[in-house]
Amino acid sequence: MAGEYMLSSVHVHTKLCDGKNTMDELAVTAWRAGLKTLGFSGHSHTPCDLEYCMSPARTAQYKGEAARLKKQYQGKMDILYGLEWDLYSDDDPSKYDYWIGSTHYVQGPKTGKYYEIDWRESDLAACIRDDFDGDGLAVVETYFANVAKVAEKHPTILGHFDLIKKINGDGKFFDENAPRYKAAASAALAAAARNRCVLEVNTSTVHRGFREDFFPSNDILKEWLALSGNVVITADSHSAETLTAGYEQAAADLKALGYDKVLVLGKDGFTPCAL
Repeated sequence: MAGEYMLSSVHVHTKLCDGKNTMDELAVTAWRAGLKTLGFSGHSHTPCDLEYCMSPARTAQYKGEAARLKKQYQGKMDILYGLEWDLYSDDDPSKYDYWIGSTHYVQGPKTGKYYEIDWRESDLAACIRDDFDGDGLAVVETYFANVAKVAEKHPTILGHFDLIKKINGDGKFFDENAPRYKAAASAALAAAARNRCVLEVNTSTVHRGFREDFFPSNDILKEWLALSGNVVITADSHSAETLTAGYEQAAADLKALGYDKVLVLGKDGFTPCAL
């Protein structure tokens, strides 16, 4: 049914990782807004991370609270217990209702250091300078190679495909139109297609104030459509106010690109929704 994509939010972070609200606050907000499905997707424990992922103790708390909320909202709203899993995470994503496969880090070939590529400009600059001889596009190629590795693991959803562009601004670190950039993205996209991944159209770039375009770019979405790929709209929400932020614009953009449907994740899996 048209518009059903507005009733499912499945890329959602809580205070147990880097979100602003508790699971209870997010659930009641979603229910009052009329959502049919709320999927929590806490950042899975990643040993190299010191900032945003859930610790083992918080992961246990997350599991317990999700189980409680499933029962509390039974018959009123479906609660899904998901995970955003990074290539360097050590949790088992198969133990969850669904999982979003994402890449947040590039490991330096010289220093062995793990660089978070989507938050501080100083981190990305150091990665390019110290481990890639000043070649920003080499970091891009390594990033997209990691995306391809995640795709090979068959995630439920392949997360923010071109996250590497998040803090690139006006081409500050690399040219997003360069042949090397496009070739690296296309290779990762081919891996996603081979593994029948579902790409998320992630609106967080806009509602969190980083860029004016969503993940992935329109060029990537055009190529994905040519590969007969499927998409799901997510907000990558870090607060109760943004559970479906940008959904209508994302749907309109997809329709303008030639998409006639998106997938919607619920308790029984994906269902198609006409645009």
